[in-house]
Amino acid sequence: MAERKFKLEIVSPRRAVYSGEVTSVRAPGTEGSFEVLYGHIPFLTALGVGEVSFRDESGWRYLATGEGFLEVLRSGVAVLVESAEWPEEIDLERAGRARDRASGRLSSADSTIDRERAQAALDRASSRLRVAGRRKQA
Repeated sequence: MAERKFKLEIVSPRRAVYSGEVTSVRAPGTEGSFEVLYGHIPFLTALGVGEVSFRDESGWRYLATGEGFLEVLRSGVAVLVESAEWPEEIDLERAGRARDRASGRLSSADSTIDRERAQAALDRASSRLRVAGRRKQA
């Protein structure tokens, strides 16, 4: 039996990122990662920085995303995030430098370092690098 599809909309302040029919959505909730399938109970949850993935007719697709919200409605799933990048949009060198800077700040003994901000930068850079590693081989 074929898997049932539902509508997925992913939007950031800069653009409509994705709109289409999917069979599954996985997201980084602030209380832990989760998956939404057809017929899921309606709910609204906050998303942390990480990877939103979904399966459509072309297979699994991946996005590095910033914080946001995901809402499951009877009509489908809406994802609103502060940023979203496809693997091929990620600059590997820039993300690597950002990761190294954030790691350096966290390992520093300097008491003026904002550790929460440095950890958030490390999380964003690590997520971007992880998703960039999912680029399709030509």
